[in-house]
Amino acid sequence: MDKLSVMRAFCRIVDRGSIARAAEDLGVSPSLLSRDLKLLEESLGCGLITRTTRSMSLTGHGRLYYEEADRILQAVGLAEERVRSGAQVVRGLLRINAPHSFGTTVLAGLLPRFSKQHPDVQLSLIFDDNVLDMVEGGFDVAIRIRAKLPDSGLISNKIMPVHQGIFASPGYLADHGNPETPQDLKAHTTLCYSLAETPLSWDLTGPEGQVSVPISPHLRLSSSLVLRDMIVADMGIGTLPNFLSDPLEKRGLIKRLLPEWRLPERTIYTLAASRLSTDAKVSAFIGFLARELSTHS
Repeated sequence: MDKLSVMRAFCRIVDRGSIARAAEDLGVSPSLLSRDLKLLEESLGCGLITRTTRSMSLTGHGRLYYEEADRILQAVGLAEERVRSGAQVVRGLLRINAPHSFGTTVLAGLLPRFSKQHPDVQLSLIFDDNVLDMVEGGFDVAIRIRAKLPDSGLISNKIMPVHQGIFASPGYLADHGNPETPQDLKAHTTLCYSLAETPLSWDLTGPEGQVSVPISPHLRLSSSLVLRDMIVADMGIGTLPNFLSDPLEKRGLIKRLLPEWRLPERTIYTLAASRLSTDAKVSAFIGFLARELSTHS
């Protein structure tokens, strides 16, 4: 039995002085309302309303229940209205989880603008390349970079694509030569991001179709920022997302290898629990991120 619904029905019967009129207001049948009233009385172990063919009146227990139920329903209505009104105001604590590399190289540069636009929002940021549980972590928004998200009860939004490439430093290539085909990679020193979906193979699509290249990495790194630094330091060949590789490539610190071959594309997603998907601060942040990154897609 839904106690709040039964409370509302009981109070409506008392206010209207009739089961038939209360049933009409609530859009249900009088027989259903009579049944609910009987179940309520049975659950309480006492009669609440004395009914005759012409009239009805509250018992002593019925008056007490009506007064308490009316107080509870008013409190619930006030709470709902306060939450509903507050949900439309962009304020409060916003807890964000993002990959460390994306958080430090991209998100950190955007947050001052978000804070300037929404000064009543306080930010709590956890950057971690491991996938953290949103519920256990108490996060309002999580950012994920994946080829595909697993099924979950979370609300996801696609923000922008992420392109992967294979890179090495000019110093490494000067010492070891430039691979011309995917199979040439097997003769080189490779570095891998250990948290990738397939850390020990690179799946490539190019002129000859699809090729999976197994690698035996010299270094296995759980931080793509450290992986980036190791590539720059002539340690070997590795893959990087474009938000890490673009600045280095423009400065000539790394060189893209096998440009006619493509690694699987990933996507930046935002995730929010369904109960938070319409929260004003969550919606404001997701919209802000989508707008800021739209020119980079």
